[in-house]
Amino acid sequence: ALDKDFQHKSLARVDIYEKLPVPFGLVRFGVAPDHPEVKNVINTFTQTAQSDRCSYYGNVTVGKDVTVEELQQAYHAVVLSYGAEDNRILGIPGENLSGVYSARAFVGWYNGLPENRDLKPDLSSKTVLVLGQGNVALDVARILLTPLDLLRTDITEGSLAAIASSKVKRVWLVGRRGPLQVAFTIKELREMVNLPGARPILDPADFAGLRDAIKDVPRPRKRLTELMIKTALEKPGEKEAKIWASATREWGLKFLRSPLEILPTADGKRARGIRMAVTRLEGSGESATAVPTGEVEELECGLILSSIGYRSLPLGSSVPFDRKHGIIPNHLGRVQGVPGLYCSGWVKRGPTGVIITTMNDSFDTAQSVLEDLQAGMLNVSNTKEGFESVRSILQSRGVHPVSFSDWEKIDAAEVARGQLAGKPREKIVDPQEMLQLIGH
Repeated sequence: ALDKDFQHKSLARVDIYEKLPVPFGLVRFGVAPDHPEVKNVINTFTQTAQSDRCSYYGNVTVGKDVTVEELQQAYHAVVLSYGAEDNRILGIPGENLSGVYSARAFVGWYNGLPENRDLKPDLSSKTVLVLGQGNVALDVARILLTPLDLLRTDITEGSLAAIASSKVKRVWLVGRRGPLQVAFTIKELREMVNLPGARPILDPADFAGLRDAIKDVPRPRKRLTELMIKTALEKPGEKEAKIWASATREWGLKFLRSPLEILPTADGKRARGIRMAVTRLEGSGESATAVPTGEVEELECGLILSSIGYRSLPLGSSVPFDRKHGIIPNHLGRVQGVPGLYCSGWVKRGPTGVIITTMNDSFDTAQSVLEDLQAGMLNVSNTKEGFESVRSILQSRGVHPVSFSDWEKIDAAEVARGQLAGKPREKIVDPQEMLQLIGH
């Protein structure tokens, strides 16, 4: 809600609605538990949320507990920033067998996302196959292979225990295209190459002649490819040689493979392997496409994680949605055809990029809101009640919002439980338990 005598953005009030009782979204539930430094953005969010002109309302599902139309009636401007909460499906036979999961669900499981708390993945297979070659694929491979003492962070107690008794020795990351099309970044690859107790398996044949091919590619892609070439073709340095010589686990990249079918065990219930089409590339660089050669390959593996991307879902009939691209159609964050409605993040431009990309994206959308305000496109002459009018809607529907100070009580409880376990935090994974803790 904006002050009707709006002269300056210092009069703006911002209310944040969140589906879960706890804030921070993907920073809490997506960032790998062994990357605590990446979560420092939480400090900025907390400072903002503690401002007397900002309020947080958790445990409120927009589209169910309150509609977008009701929010538009209560506020001068509404920004949709709900990301990409679904995953793309493989669309192949056997995808629903036990032992096949989306990487998103697997990440949610070890990060304490309430909807994935009961996943119970079977880690008794020696070989795991991850379909996809992005940073999320590297994350799940690294978590499966990381020595236990490096995982005592905010990873959940249940998943830490499961990983402690894991039989996983090898993780393959499989891509339809080649080394020049991988989607992970150099920092994450370097971390894998230097992972204690694990050695990389990169086939030298995959990298032959690539040094010439990368002469004119952009610098980030060039450096990334050079690291893969060095790992595959050159004699390891002293540090790597030491790690790899004593390694009991391994990980590797398989290129030019496209999944055809998940192979079932004899009883037809579990995954025992995968059948893949061998592909070849047509075209080059980012636009290269994978075409089946007719050759087929089978690989034995009891755990298959699909990491082929995320997708946003439509929020209701009043919000335009481009199903093909999985985004809300917009121009610089302004939702097309709906004045006063804006979007930001993955639902605005698709599920790509890292935290800093999404931060910059949110600054652009905020700029659009301020420009519209200054140009008189948002009618602030009429008073809008903001949360005061939403409160009665939520009460009538039996919904109890969680405030930021409520979250701080949950936060303190998690930190206290973590201390008992020798960890920085032990996440509460049951929303009902969170609500009981704050007396809801």
